[in-house]
Amino acid sequence: MKWIIIIMLNMTILGTSAQESLNVMTFNIRLNLESDSGNAWRFRKDKVASQILFHDAHLVGVQEALPAQMNDLAQLLKGHRWIGVGREDGKQGGEYSAIFFDSSRLNLLASETFWLSETPTVAGSKGWDAALPRIVTWAKFKDIKTGKVFFHFNTHFDHMGKEARKQSSLLILKQVSQLAGKLPVLVTGDFNADPTDEPIQVILDNKNPMHLTDAEAVSQTPHYGPNASFNGWKIHEDNLKEHIDYIFFHGPVTVLKHATLAQLWGTRFSSDHFPVMATVVVE
Repeated sequence: MKWIIIIMLNMTILGTSAQESLNVMTFNIRLNLESDSGNAWRFRKDKVASQILFHDAHLVGVQEALPAQMNDLAQLLKGHRWIGVGREDGKQGGEYSAIFFDSSRLNLLASETFWLSETPTVAGSKGWDAALPRIVTWAKFKDIKTGKVFFHFNTHFDHMGKEARKQSSLLILKQVSQLAGKLPVLVTGDFNADPTDEPIQVILDNKNPMHLTDAEAVSQTPHYGPNASFNGWKIHEDNLKEHIDYIFFHGPVTVLKHATLAQLWGTRFSSDHFPVMATVVVE
């Protein structure tokens, strides 16, 4: 009888965790370029939306999204709202690092965007040796189901500036600490850096009390899918080498699952990046 009670309690705990979990995704959707021919956005937008909807993503940090792509996703992702601005002018100019969220599950409490530069509040500012303006869009949410309050930061680091990527990591850690305090934090993005590169090591440095944790490293279920997150439109596994898209967190968060979603439609991907997803419980 004693063992039956214990088993039933464990099943209840597991069921509750699953019920209260959130599916979090980071997804570089590739900007719309007609030069991509058969991989141009008009051929991919339904695929991008279907991955988000099929995997029941409550939170999606997107990168490289141009205004027209944001409009398309807003139409396709029924039940989701979004926040974000263009990186060129803080309005609709240039790429977004926006956050889509399931409005039936999450209440938006606050949101803002800052620039990865020495002047984070100056719209369009470039930092250090960056080739382009880079941004972080953040949101503060309340989970309607659990009542938990947490933050989500989403970003896209520069592809050229080595110093810019390092300084961007330091700036994100500082901003997470200042804005979120002791509240749980999720951080998604294309960091244009492999796990052994300095920007990622700065983020993960456990000597720094502001450091973040890689969701993949602590997932209760082993990582599912390829290790690489950038496919460059190439199908063969030998070409999948770049691990540059991440889900990090800080504070009381439990990671149940972690995956790189490498679906194919015939010989086509939805983007030149795979979406990366984690199922988490915000404590």
